[in-house]
Amino acid sequence: MKFCPFCSESIEDEKSFCPYCNKPLISGLDNIRNTRLRQELYNNKSNPSNSGEEYELYEEIIMNDDEIEDQIKKIDLTLERQELLGDPIQGALLLEKSSLYYKKRDLPNALKILELAQKNFEDENNIINIATCHNEIGLIQEDLGFFDQAIYYFNRSLEILKSCNDSQKEIKVLNNLGNVYYLLKDVEQSYKYYQEALNLAKQNELIFEEVKTSSNLVEVLYILQDFDRIKRILGKNSEFFNTNEDLYGVIATHIKFGKMYYLEGNNYDETYERMNKALELIDRVKKNLSLQEKAKLEWECFLYLGKLQLLWNNNVDAENFLLQSLEAVRIFEFGDNIKEGEILEELANLYSKKKNTERELEYYNLAYEIFYKYGNNAKCADLKVKIALLYSNSEKDKSRVVQYYEEALNLYEDLGYVKEAAILLNKLGDYYIKKGLSDMAISNFEKARDYYKELQNNYNFNLINEKIKSLKSENSFSEV
Repeated sequence: MKFCPFCSESIEDEKSFCPYCNKPLISGLDNIRNTRLRQELYNNKSNPSNSGEEYELYEEIIMNDDEIEDQIKKIDLTLERQELLGDPIQGALLLEKSSLYYKKRDLPNALKILELAQKNFEDENNIINIATCHNEIGLIQEDLGFFDQAIYYFNRSLEILKSCNDSQKEIKVLNNLGNVYYLLKDVEQSYKYYQEALNLAKQNELIFEEVKTSSNLVEVLYILQDFDRIKRILGKNSEFFNTNEDLYGVIATHIKFGKMYYLEGNNYDETYERMNKALELIDRVKKNLSLQEKAKLEWECFLYLGKLQLLWNNNVDAENFLLQSLEAVRIFEFGDNIKEGEILEELANLYSKKKNTERELEYYNLAYEIFYKYGNNAKCADLKVKIALLYSNSEKDKSRVVQYYEEALNLYEDLGYVKEAAILLNKLGDYYIKKGLSDMAISNFEKARDYYKELQNNYNFNLINEKIKSLKSENSFSEV
C-alpha cells in the first residue's frame, strides 16, 4: 500500500491515480494529483482501452489521526533502521511520509519531507521520481496559494517527462498547469494546457485521460460560454461513466450538466433536477466517503441550489443552501480559497434582497479580501462598485463612495475593460453633479465619452456629449 500525498488516503500500489481525491499518480510509487478544481477525474473497475491505461472503481478507505500517527511512526522506525545499518534511505518512504503529513493538513512538514525525497532521487539520478517530486511540490505550493511557484515546479516536471516520452504522465502535468492558470483566471493559458493535454490523450488513444482532461476543459468552456461543446463533452463522458458503472463519474457529470444549464440561463428546472440527483447519489454512497470527499462533491450542488432559490425569491432556502456550500468548502480546502469568495458574494447578494445592508456590506468585503488574495482584479473591481453603491445609499460614510469608484476605475483601466470603465466614469460624473462639482463631472464625462467613441457606441457617446454640453452651458450662464 501507498498513500496519496494530496488527500492522503491509502492506495493500492498498482493504481495510476488516487481514487479518493481523483488525482493522477505520476509513477509506480507515485503520488501526483491532477485537478485542483471541482470534482473531476474518475475511476472504474474496467480497462477502457487497449493502451494499458488503468481505471479503477471508486471506493474510500478512511484514516483517522491516530492511524496516521501510527503509519508515520512505522515509517520513522524503518528510516532509523536503514540509517543504523548504513543502507540508503528509500525515497518512496519519504514520499509516503510526506503524504501522511498532507492528510493531517500539515503542509509545511509535507513539503519539507517531499524536498528531502527529491534530493534523495537526485542523488540516485532517478529521473521519473524527480519529476514526481517537482509535480507534488507544485501542487502543495498551489494549495498554499503560491501559484508562481506551482507553475515553476509543474514546468520542471513537464520538461523531464517530455524528455522521457511518457505521454500519460505528461498529460497529467499539463492538466495541473491548466488548473493553476484557471485559478489565476488566465483563461487563455488554461485553455492552452488543457487542449494540449486533450490532443495528446487522443493521439495516444488514452481514453481515460481524454475523459479526465475534457472534464477539466469544461470549466474553461463555461467561461467562454461554448455550451454546444460542453454538451458534446458531457454527453460523451456520461456514456463512458455509465458504461463503466462509475458512480463517482456519473455524480460529477450531473453536477457539471446542472452548472451548464444554470449558466445558459434558459433551463433552471434542469439545473434543479441535476443537482438534486447528484445529492441523492452522494447520499447513496456516503458510507464509503470521507467527510472531505463528500464535501468536495456537495459544495457546488448546494451553491447552485442556493442560486436557484435566490432567483425564485425563496430567501430562507437560499441562505440555507449557501451556508451549507460554505461549510462544505471549509471542510476540504486549506484556508481562504476562491470557492469561498464566490459563495460569500452570493450571500451578499442574498442580504441585498433581504435589505440587510450591514450584512451585505460585510459579505462583500469578505469576498473582496479573498478575490484580492487570488489576484482576481476584475472581480475586485466589480465588488468595489457594489460597495460604493451601498455607501452612496447610506447616510454615513458618503466620502467612501468616490474612493471605491475610483479604485474600481483604476482596476478596470489596468485590465483594459473599456466598457466597464466608461460606465463607471458616467456614474462618477452623475455623482459629482449631485455634489454640485460640475468641473469634476465634466472631466469624468469627457473620459467616458472618449471610451464610448473607442467602443463605437454612438448612442452613449451622443448621450454623454449632450450632458457635457448642458453642463458647460450652465457654467457659462452662471459666470454671466
